[in-house]
Amino acid sequence: MLLEFKTKNYKSFVEEASFSMVAAPKQKGLDYSLMKTKIKGKEIKGLSSSVIYGPNAAGKTNIIGAMDVLRAIVLRGNIRNSEEKSSPNPAAAALELIPNNNEMESKPVCFEIEFYEEDGEDHKFKIHYELEVDLGTFLEEEHQRKILAEVLEVNGERVFERTQDLKIENLKVIKDYLSDITEQNADSVNEIAKNSLNQEELFLTNGFKLIFSPKFTKLIVDWFTNKFMVIYRADSMQLIKRFADPKKKAIYVEKTTDEAAKLFGINSNAVGYVVSDDEPDAKLYSVFKNMKNKKTTAVAADIFESYGTIRFINMFPLVIKAMQTGGTLVVDEFDASIHPMALMSIINVFHNDDVNIHHAQLIFNTHNPIFLNSNLFRRDEIKFVERDDDTHDSVLYALSDFGTTGDKGVRKHEDYMSKYFISQYGAIKDIDFTPIFEEILCDEKEG
Repeated sequence: MLLEFKTKNYKSFVEEASFSMVAAPKQKGLDYSLMKTKIKGKEIKGLSSSVIYGPNAAGKTNIIGAMDVLRAIVLRGNIRNSEEKSSPNPAAAALELIPNNNEMESKPVCFEIEFYEEDGEDHKFKIHYELEVDLGTFLEEEHQRKILAEVLEVNGERVFERTQDLKIENLKVIKDYLSDITEQNADSVNEIAKNSLNQEELFLTNGFKLIFSPKFTKLIVDWFTNKFMVIYRADSMQLIKRFADPKKKAIYVEKTTDEAAKLFGINSNAVGYVVSDDEPDAKLYSVFKNMKNKKTTAVAADIFESYGTIRFINMFPLVIKAMQTGGTLVVDEFDASIHPMALMSIINVFHNDDVNIHHAQLIFNTHNPIFLNSNLFRRDEIKFVERDDDTHDSVLYALSDFGTTGDKGVRKHEDYMSKYFISQYGAIKDIDFTPIFEEILCDEKEG
């Protein structure tokens, strides 16, 4: 479960942006699917959902992009550019796209993430990871990149801190996960670790993994791989699901997704995936049964089904995976081309204590005001992104930050939608295209 994500100097977020999935204090009501647990006597309350609002180009997608970039860096274990260019998020592969484009001098790019993960009943961890990197200035491809700082904390105890030097601190907090060589040769192992540092490689997934704890590193990497599902750009929905050995040139119909698709609305008898010899990736097909000869025919889904249907079918397995694993599903423009009733049903699943037993999370940005509803989302679940017209810098804040008293206080059962449209909360822009068309008409008359 994601607890908090922070970034600084990532594109439009020049100052630190903090995205919290921890319940804000004094928030009452709508306690659906809250994850409540204690670590070292301190209670943690994790939220099950969050929705992000803001005008176009404010930075809503940037905060999701920053999550995606950190995920990509951790999974490849370095801050070099990736040779894999197929990602819908270019900055995840080409890191020179990250620094703010208005800065003339190089400033560190910072990421922090905190999440909760269990490994059996006896191992519950609040994991905090920080990464500070020097990537140069915007589009400076030849800059010599360097990791300036890297920190791992577990249950509030610092395991290691890397700056110019390396400090191995409290390993007892992960004692059940240490390699045998670490416990037997602590001093020499620490010296080997310091000598293993590479300025472009993460210590977490390199030296720490190889020398101290491959098992605990795997726990972290598995969370980023399987439970932190970040979908960047709605029009580039990618399947994370891996299918159970679909046969070559055979149609693979997953029962649960097919049933959900039929409820959603499809134009065929079923939907399924085909894997061919030429293209190893599974592709979505509409499946038809010929009423005369009873034979089955498959037609590429993008020819026969609507964009909204295809997008729903691609996304639904990720919803299932999140619910089964207690994963965090982060989607850019979750509501694009999907009917509000279908969206509401998915949101309600995450809010259902009887169904969301593993404390899965749904995070998405949107322009649709229908979700600004005090009966649907808590104040601490509603986030806003606003961009300054002069500096072009973005800021991120929650509805709960306004408090409940004073002129700008937000009460629990307030009409959030109406107040948002009169700019009570900011993060909205008045746009009037009339002068453009008046000028066009004026030019036509003069011409």
